Amino acid sequence: MEYNRDIKNRLSRIEGQIRGVIKMMEDDKHCKEVVTQLSAIRSAVDRSIGLIVAKNLESCIREANEKGQNAEEAIQEAVNMIVKSR
Repeated sequence: MEYNRDIKNRLSRIEGQIRGVIKMMEDDKHCKEVVTQLSAIRSAVDRSIGLIVAKNLESCIREANEKGQNAEEAIQEAVNMIVKSR
């Protein structure tokens, strides 16, 4: 799978958010603010995982169809990746 600019940008934003949380901790920000930002990071990571799995699944299904194969294995692998990420 090729990782496009969109997913790399998403991860760079997450990296920035994490740096921001570390700065908040160094500045002794209230724990509620820190937890709120950590929740936002978790959501962003979850969305990134979903995007990567979806793009990979799309690619695997297209490849299976081109080869005249059943895409069931690729679908099951994608489901397993999603379950494992939770």
